[in-house]
Amino acid sequence: MHGISPQQFIETVSSFLVPYYIALAVMNGVAAYILWQKAEPVSHLEKPIGGLKVSIRSALVLAIVACLYVILASFAAGASERMMPRMPLAFREYVNEHTGPVIYTIGTTVLLTVLYLFRGFFVKPAVAWTLWNLMLLFLGLSMPDPNFYSIVAKPDNVPIVALVFLLAFFTWLAASKAVENDRRKDQGLRPLETEDNEKVLVWPDLVYIEMICMIALTAFLIFWAIWLQAPLEEPASSVKTPNPSKAPWYFLGLQEMLVYYDPWMAGVVLPSLIIVGLMAIPYLDFNKAGNGYYTIKERRFAYIFFQLGFLELWVTLIVLGTLLRGPNWNFFGPYEFWSAYKVEALNNVNLSEYFWQTFLGRNLPASPSTDFLIRWLPGWVPGFLVSWIPPVAHFFSILFGRELPGTLLLLGYFIALPPILAVTFLKPFYQRMGFIRYMVLANLLLFMMSLPIKMILRWSFNLKYLIAVPEYFFNF
Repeated sequence: MHGISPQQFIETVSSFLVPYYIALAVMNGVAAYILWQKAEPVSHLEKPIGGLKVSIRSALVLAIVACLYVILASFAAGASERMMPRMPLAFREYVNEHTGPVIYTIGTTVLLTVLYLFRGFFVKPAVAWTLWNLMLLFLGLSMPDPNFYSIVAKPDNVPIVALVFLLAFFTWLAASKAVENDRRKDQGLRPLETEDNEKVLVWPDLVYIEMICMIALTAFLIFWAIWLQAPLEEPASSVKTPNPSKAPWYFLGLQEMLVYYDPWMAGVVLPSLIIVGLMAIPYLDFNKAGNGYYTIKERRFAYIFFQLGFLELWVTLIVLGTLLRGPNWNFFGPYEFWSAYKVEALNNVNLSEYFWQTFLGRNLPASPSTDFLIRWLPGWVPGFLVSWIPPVAHFFSILFGRELPGTLLLLGYFIALPPILAVTFLKPFYQRMGFIRYMVLANLLLFMMSLPIKMILRWSFNLKYLIAVPEYFFNF
């Protein structure tokens, strides 16, 4: 880590990795013990339990994994630069060189698509447990890298890293319940939730559980506060701002949007549409299946777009802004040093410049003057309208003059595309929802999809704005 000697850094990492690997060994050892207890004697290899087969071989494999973690802990305990288990240098350099916003976004999208298409395989406990161990092993082997450690072990980022693992677990838990209910539905059985007739009283059952959880969580936060130093910096100063200057983690998705949109769009319009869209869901939803139980097959459309909006367009942006955006808001690889001197010059071009200058080979059309309109106005027109008419007319003359390509493109996207979808891909939704509900749904979806479209255009063509009217602070 920067500011301390390599040996001091290795000792710091060792103090974390030893209990970390021991905890992983205990985790796998307990799982192996549970599987061993549920299995039949050694003479029988497998035994069905609850419709699933628990193998003694699985218990032995987990025991071996636990032993491997103990070996890693012993190597880490030596606090030796040469013996410390870590990711190979060639792998780290390859990841840094081939990691960028395009690969990151495409990779996360492909990953979520694969997880959805093959969810029946990935929700299996053995597969999920294997992936869980690989994620934790990746974190442990990456910690000896000074650059990775300085980012992940920062007190501000520790809760976010923990949230990523918790999100992965609860997403798997919900998906596994949904897959099981879909399987039961195919067999003509009722969902598992409808067969649970156990009655739990608020008092005393639920209140006791909540009180115990409250006490346990309070104790956990106290130990957390003692273990991790408070991420307090020097007093704020207008002449010295941190680089990078980041919003709180829950706003990093919005801060990432500022790369692709104007502040009024990324900070006002899109967040407002998120709130309005969440409020509109109960009034737009016509599919009553899935109320009170987990399912995916019965609510494919809602499930896909929710996962896309939440995981891909929100969670991945938070991870991107937290762990991969460094000084000057540049993109850095996970093992790359955050240098404030890294400069990536970008020649972002507006669509109007592409159309008029690059494609047609001419200058941008000049904005016509609209002051002459005042002379043609009748005398009875109120004064405040007289002062507003020229700038409004000037604004629309720019929209349908210099910015005509972007204006037509956006009009087609938000006005022409919903009817086209209503008679093609979204025809069943239009028939069941009616005109108003369908149009609200379609425009909310189009606004949501405008973010990845805008990101792709920026990365692929350095396209800054589709419509650029800086004279009136209107850029899209």
